[in-house]
Amino acid sequence: MFKTLSSEGEKMKKAEFIQRVAEDAGLSRKDTTAVIEASLALITKTLVNGESVSFIGFGAFSTIIRAARKTKVPQTNRVVDVPETINVKFKTGKNLKEAVAKKLDNKIKLETSPITNK
Repeated sequence: MFKTLSSEGEKMKKAEFIQRVAEDAGLSRKDTTAVIEASLALITKTLVNGESVSFIGFGAFSTIIRAARKTKVPQTNRVVDVPETINVKFKTGKNLKEAVAKKLDNKIKLETSPITNK
């Protein structure tokens, strides 16, 4: 089972993301919103067309086809057909993976440190 490091209160919403990007880039909120909206629209359009989008070091978006299958409903034991679906997949890049792993390493060190366990 996976354990998440963030709680419900720690999710960055779109408005906050736009605000922080605007501050970091020294752009207006309006310009930043336009760039982010255009970027998301282009990523969506590219995936709809069956292509992938890759940001070296960060990760890659692609689509996968999940084959049609049969599954059993646990409450009724009835077998139902699940149709073929197309899903979006994100594969993390090396730099992002390492940055997150470093954060996890630091969190584990803090939790097991004799100083913080007093």
